[in-house]
Order: sequence, then structure tokens, then C-alpha cells
Amino acid sequence: MTQPAPSVPRQKTFEHHTIYPIPVHERHGRVSDLFTVWFSANMTLLTVVTGALAPVVFGLSLVWSVLAIVLGNMAGAVFMALHAAQGPQLGVPQMVQSRGQFGLYGSVPVIVLVILMYMGFAASNCVVGGEALTHVVPALGRTGSIVLVAFLTLVPCAMGYRTIHLCSKVASWISAAAVLLALVCTLRSLSPGLLGNLHGSVAGFFGAFSVAALWQIAYAPYVSDSSRYLPPTQRAMRLAFGASYGGSVIGAVLPMILGSLLALQWPGLPVAAALADATGPLGGVILLVLALAIPLANAMSVYCGTLCSLTFVQTFRPAWHFGMPARLGTTVALLALALLMSLGMADDFLKAYTSFLDVLMAILVPWTAINLTDYYLLRHGEYDVAAFFAPDGGRYGRINVAAMVCYLIGVAVELPFLHISLYTGWAAHWMRNVDLSWLVSLTVTSLIYWLWMRRAASAQALLHSGHAE
Repeated sequence: MTQPAPSVPRQKTFEHHTIYPIPVHERHGRVSDLFTVWFSANMTLLTVVTGALAPVVFGLSLVWSVLAIVLGNMAGAVFMALHAAQGPQLGVPQMVQSRGQFGLYGSVPVIVLVILMYMGFAASNCVVGGEALTHVVPALGRTGSIVLVAFLTLVPCAMGYRTIHLCSKVASWISAAAVLLALVCTLRSLSPGLLGNLHGSVAGFFGAFSVAALWQIAYAPYVSDSSRYLPPTQRAMRLAFGASYGGSVIGAVLPMILGSLLALQWPGLPVAAALADATGPLGGVILLVLALAIPLANAMSVYCGTLCSLTFVQTFRPAWHFGMPARLGTTVALLALALLMSLGMADDFLKAYTSFLDVLMAILVPWTAINLTDYYLLRHGEYDVAAFFAPDGGRYGRINVAAMVCYLIGVAVELPFLHISLYTGWAAHWMRNVDLSWLVSLTVTSLIYWLWMRRAASAQALLHSGHAE
């Protein structure tokens, strides 16, 4: 069986590790870093824009918007944090670990979809950051501002894990202060009628709830990429769950509520303009802080997208060893792609971003259901990490038919319950456009995969016992 290439001694400036297991003696990560990295990753204008979807797209009042945002983030982050707890145990990026469920080649379609997801978030961040910078420094222009955000993303992303976490610590305090100050300013000028208004619909509430939950579930392919540097102990796994959950929920809820407040108090205005009006003389500083926080969140997307891209190539070229030069080259290529996407979607951003979230929901939920069911209910975290890198897939094979079929079933069962901008299923229509597709897919996919794999394990055990006799 082919073993992963040996690790290279750690360098202080640029991260040297890529997709291969982090040696135990180099597990220098700290749990507190997970809180700050996910807290700061959410403290951006894109999160504010996402919170504005509750009143703008789903027609909710302030009370219902806040409730949907809080409950949706709390529910979705459970799945995100369960993925984070896998990192210390296995020490590899999440998409490498997916080979344990889908097989060597079976994991490829999911990897490709996740790469596109990373690029979509990076492009969205560039658009929102560019809009904010243009508002503060009009001379840059929209295109120049978008390019500047992309360029600033390159530094922490290229330097890697340690730099991203270091920047997160600083950004957490500054961004939190900016968001809290913006919330105070917005609440001071809030119309009293907004608190007593309870307009909305069940469909709108579940739509906003699902977007908030998806915001957290979308981090599922990211989180173990950071937690893989923690020591492989039970305590580290438990703390990784708590730190990732707390950091991401708190970090997302505050700016999302701010987005809802701005959309209701200043309807029709872009988020950046509404934020500037709400905060008065401080508006430029707050916008600049949140705009400059975007490259850090972007760095996470492009960094993890790079690891996924290297995993994709390594699937078909298992003899190649990818070190720092390969990671840097891939980083530049993906960032250039995200920049092109951002320039293309800038003219009609809100519509493009909403459609992107709709598609993301459909493709991520079945994957996370299979991954978590396999890890926690079937294998209990016990995997042959070396087999992830074997040319034939090792004990996990080239394709796990069960996982592939269950994934397709998970997507198929979503269709009747979907209510998105491009399509409404018959069940969603019958339920007055309430979208429960992700809950149905999560439940059905997990159950079918668990039953299938348990039955396969029982059949294999009977076969072995027959041979023994």
C-alpha cells in the first residue's frame, strides 16, 4: 500500500503542508484559534448582506427575521461543528477524508462541486468588499476596488494556516467592535413601528431559516482543514466542536441581524449605503474595517479551495507530491478565477448570490449527511488514513456505490420540496412555498446510507464466518 509522502520540516513564514496528514509532533494548533478564525470569517459585509435577505427576499418583519437568523444559525452550526471535530482525529483536509465514504474516484464529483462553492463565496466577497471600498474611496472605482480586495486576499492565503489564524485574532476584535458600533447606531435610529410589526409568512420564515442554516452548513467542507492541526485527543475533538460552533454562530448572528435592521430601516438602499447612513461620521471607518476583513474570509475560501484542487489532481496522479510551490501556484490560479467571476456577477449581485445559495443547499446537504453518518454512527472516527492516498483507494476502493447512490437519492428527494428562484416542487407548492428540502434530504440520506452500510457490513461478516468454518 502506498504511503503518503513524508512531511517536510515546518517553515515559520509559509505553510509547508498541503493535503497530507499532519504529523503528531507538528500538531501545534490551539482550540482558541478555531473560535477566532470562524468568528472573524463571519464578521464581514457578505454576512450583513445575507442577513438582509430575510426582509428583502423573504418578506419578514424584524422580529421574525431575527428569530429565523438565530435559530437557523444554531441549527446549521451543529453539522458544521461535527465536521470540525473530525480534524484532530484524522489530520487531513475534509475532502481527502471524503474518500473514506465515497471512494477514491467517487469523491471527485463532490470535490469539484465544493471547489465551485469556494470560488462562489470568494467571488461574492470580492463584489461586496469592492462595493464598500468604492463607497469609502470613490476614486478606486468598482472594478479597481474588486481587484484590490482580490489582491489583499493573496497574502494570508499564500502564507497559509498560521498567518490566517494570526490575522483572525486581530480581525476578531476590530471587526466585532465595528459591527457592535454599527448595531448601536442602527438601533438608536430605529423606527418604533418596526418592533411592533409582525408581518411575514411561514414560507418566508422557513426560507430565511434555511439560508441561515445553509450559511453554517456551507462551512462543513472548510472546518477540519483548520482543526487538523490540533492534537489527536478526545479533549481536542470536544473542544474543537465547541469553539467552532460558538465562534461561527456568534460571528454570523450579529452581522446578519445588522443586515436585517439596515434593510428594514433603509429599504431600497444597497447595504453599504445604508450602513453609511446609519452610522453617520463613523460610516466610512466601519465600512473600511468590514471591507478589509473580507480578504481574510476570502483567504479561507481560496486556501481550502486550493487543498481541494490538489486533492482532485492527486486522485489521478497519486505519485505526485504537492508541496508549497504547488499550493502557491494553485492559490494564484483560483484567486484569478474568483476575480473573473466577481467581475461578471457585479452588475446583478443579489440575484446571482441568491441563486448561488439555492444551488449550494441542494448539493451540500446529502454530502454532509453521508459524511457525518459514516464518521459518527458507522466507523466512530476509525479510518485508515494511509488508504486515502493509495492509488487503488485501499480498503475504501475506487468507488463506493452505496455512497454515490445515496447522494443521488439525497438530491432527488429534495426536488419536490424545493422552493427556489428557478424552480418550485409540487410538495413545496402544496405547503404554500415552504421549503423543507434540506431537512428531508438530511433525514432520508442519513437513514438510507446507514441501513445500506449496516446491511453490507452484516453480509460481509456472514461471508467471513462462512469461510472460517
